[in-house]
Amino acid sequence: MAHTFEDLVNLERLAEEAHARYTAPGVDDLDAARRAWVEAATAVQAAITEHAKAEGTSRYDVEMAVKKTVRHPGADGD
Repeated sequence: MAHTFEDLVNLERLAEEAHARYTAPGVDDLDAARRAWVEAATAVQAAITEHAKAEGTSRYDVEMAVKKTVRHPGADGD
């Protein structure tokens, strides 16, 4: 299934949230938090690869655009 750019942004946001939970002080189950983060990050990477292939674009460019949109909302009219 091809992912839209918005899908990729949503997946990246989920991965960022999972990372924040993993690195939060006093996390109860560190192993479970790490697994959730790794699974979310893996899903993002797979979706980015699939999207770039389907669009015939650079995987790197897609990933950087997704990260920019998530980490710097509003930059360059995003």
